[in-house]
Amino acid sequence: MGFKCVHSSKVKLENMKEAGAEGIKVRWLIKKEDGAPNFAMRLFELQSKGYSPLHSHDWEHEVYILEGDCRVTCEGQEKNAGAGYVIFIPPNAKHQFANMGKSTLKFLCLVPHHK
Repeated sequence: MGFKCVHSSKVKLENMKEAGAEGIKVRWLIKKEDGAPNFAMRLFELQSKGYSPLHSHDWEHEVYILEGDCRVTCEGQEKNAGAGYVIFIPPNAKHQFANMGKSTLKFLCLVPHHK
């Protein structure tokens, strides 16, 4: 494809159906099909008390919290994060994101394309 310029609300909001996930949706803002050869940019929206699965994989996560109250767990450590926080999850680290507030938690997550 190549050049892309679109409001995030125009990108399809999909339910995350992965085992161990609850109340979480994702918008794939930039992906391989858009012509991005290296990274994907995703916008996650977690409902109050929603969470991602506790999992690990071979690639890193780079996260920026846009709004809400997040508890991030990484290799057994827990940290609270809110708007403006950045989070780096190294490859193979067991991690999870959870919404600890009453409003929607929104964060950007960049990952390298994986096979």
